[in-house]
Amino acid sequence: MPTSEDKKEGSNELDNIMYSYTTEVNVLEDENRILRESIKNLREELDKFKNPPHLICEVKDVVKGKAILSLKNGNEFFVEISSDVKDLRPGDMVIAHQKNLVVLDKIDISKWFNVEKFVIIEKPDVKWKDIGGLGEKINEVKEVIELPLKNPELFKEIGITPPKGILLYGPPGTGKTLIAKAVAAETNSTFIEVVGSELVQKFIGEGAKLVQEIFTLAKSRAPAIIFIDEIDSLASQRIDIGTSGEREVQRTFMQLLAEIDGFSALGDVKIIGATNRKDILDPAVIRPGRLDRLIHVPIPDSSGLKEIFEIHTRNMKLEKINKKKIVYEMDGFTGAEVRAVCTEAGYFAIRAGKNKVSQQNFIDAIDKVSQIEESDADDYMNMFG
Repeated sequence: MPTSEDKKEGSNELDNIMYSYTTEVNVLEDENRILRESIKNLREELDKFKNPPHLICEVKDVVKGKAILSLKNGNEFFVEISSDVKDLRPGDMVIAHQKNLVVLDKIDISKWFNVEKFVIIEKPDVKWKDIGGLGEKINEVKEVIELPLKNPELFKEIGITPPKGILLYGPPGTGKTLIAKAVAAETNSTFIEVVGSELVQKFIGEGAKLVQEIFTLAKSRAPAIIFIDEIDSLASQRIDIGTSGEREVQRTFMQLLAEIDGFSALGDVKIIGATNRKDILDPAVIRPGRLDRLIHVPIPDSSGLKEIFEIHTRNMKLEKINKKKIVYEMDGFTGAEVRAVCTEAGYFAIRAGKNKVSQQNFIDAIDKVSQIEESDADDYMNMFG
């Protein structure tokens, strides 16, 4: 006959067996749940592969409850609109069914295009004191851009309308970009930089929309300066339109003109264009009411070279040097080339193991910058602004 101790041991063994089974059941249930979730996720992924892709289209017009859609290949279709899509307007970007092109949903253009990825946006720290040899030109920019942004009431009281923008033209490396950045910094404006050649080359089919988005962005970040570098690649004189690329450039250019015309001259957005080839610009972009103030930014004279040299050497440790002779040797240099000379002179001193820059370092640097092959000159100047 089992004793009480035997019964107790049997009870403990039974409890252990039941606990073990319960634990195994819980583990199996957890594994089963994870497998069910994995199967569900796999089925959802499989369904995605089975569904045909939708098309991105532009609405050209809305007529009697239906939409005229334009595809990227230029074809247009008259299609139905889903009842879930409200307030459809020309110019909207939409998602359409691949087979019957029924409009399924609208796309927010700013989210679809995300213009901030394609422009340079910054708050520059360049001051007027950082620019040498352009005193007269700087005064013109101050009158046309800085004064209306800082004191618009002056123009309202007098009853005149300041220009919406200016065109800076002159050889590469003379300080056009620096001027644009300085006026943005001095007016505490957002600086939005666009390169015209990239706009034309990279965004075939989207150039006009990008221009529209750039101006929308500028208004939302006002006060703002829109700086369009190499504007001649976008706004050159119009010729007989042949290729699709030429037609796209013209569409982008016309959108630029429309945007310039579309905002107030006393607004908090100003446009600065820059070019090395003013002679090929379309007259439409520089007529009164657009970029009608033309400011020539020339190669600096001897006094200008001296100012620029002083700016770029003010933080350098120098031996006793003959600045007048160095400036004389740089006759015909641009501001960017003067900066390059100062940088190269510093490198010569470092290579020689010295902690100060000598007269000979500057002479060697001038020789090096002067001997740059013409084919490499633009790339070299871009390195130094």
